[in-house]
Amino acid sequence: MKIKKGDLVEIISGSYNKKQGKVLKVIKSRDRLVVQGINMLKKHMRPTQESPQGSIIEKEGSIHASNVKLVNSGVATRVGYKFLKDGKKIRFSKKTNKAID
Repeated sequence: MKIKKGDLVEIISGSYNKKQGKVLKVIKSRDRLVVQGINMLKKHMRPTQESPQGSIIEKEGSIHASNVKLVNSGVATRVGYKFLKDGKKIRFSKKTNKAID
């Protein structure tokens, strides 16, 4: 997967279109990402001894990796990989053709 935890991404489809957020979690086996503030879900918590009332919390749901683009220098871009002459593998922006990391 070309997007890592901590990257800033922009949503390119759906109801959160054009919104940006930081990647909190990458679920590689399902090609999904959890992005901060995007796809908020309400979860009903069972009453426990700590909170006898129970509660409703909001948490981020996952979205598919094909629905996001990496934001590099303030512009959403596609990501590619290059091998340098010394054998290192780096990510690069396909829009500017410069290294991301």
